[in-house]
Amino acid sequence: MDLNLKGKIVLITGAAGIKGSIGETILQKLADEGAIPAVIDRNKRGFEYVAELQNRGIDATFCQTDVTNPDEIKNAVETISKKYGRIDVVINNVGVNDGVGLDASYEEFMNSLKLNMVSYFLVVKHALPFLKASKGNILNIGSKVGLTGQGGTSGYAASKGGVLGLTREWAVDLIKFSIRSNAIIIAESWTPAYDAWIKTLENGEEKLKSIVKKIPLENRMTTPEEIADTCLFTISERSSHTTGQFITVDGGYVHLDRSLLTE
Repeated sequence: MDLNLKGKIVLITGAAGIKGSIGETILQKLADEGAIPAVIDRNKRGFEYVAELQNRGIDATFCQTDVTNPDEIKNAVETISKKYGRIDVVINNVGVNDGVGLDASYEEFMNSLKLNMVSYFLVVKHALPFLKASKGNILNIGSKVGLTGQGGTSGYAASKGGVLGLTREWAVDLIKFSIRSNAIIIAESWTPAYDAWIKTLENGEEKLKSIVKKIPLENRMTTPEEIADTCLFTISERSSHTTGQFITVDGGYVHLDRSLLTE
């Protein structure tokens, strides 16, 4: 199926993660579809990724940006808009499950909100004139933690709950401009960060097995590729009448009947 993404300017945050991360996987899938990725990330790895794409003859750009800094976000969006003259899609993908819990300081909690939620607001705020012109759309990457809680991560949970609220608010606010706003909700996905976390646990292998057993569909983790494929479909014209939705890509982990877990 042709998603008609060829030549679309897709601003994506947090796409300079380690190879195989969700953001990096979305970036590669965008390039494969012929879209033009414009990456905003604080990690200089983004220069390498964009150079690799350009060596393949694919147009792309990278703005190294601390997304907790409002001025840097504004400057990055301006750089992208000046280079291409348009923005067709915003994918807010930044997210760090940073363990900022009730024992954290006020400053730590606020910094978690700035990274994981406020950056979403600022990127959309500055990209909005261009989204209005292109009748583009917004996709926010969310987490099941915003729905279920996790324990020990108040900042991240509050942020991801707020991201879902923003998704629906923007769907209402921008409907008059034909701008769609949706969110992808991720649960247990096998990423380099997840692998690193498992390896920090004394009983990591046992913990991983216990989690996988609780994923109803095929008792396996969601792959970043599966998440990226859903993202691309959602931002495409093939999903042209979908807005205000929380699309959960998790093998039924969050919502399906617990009786499925009975051995």
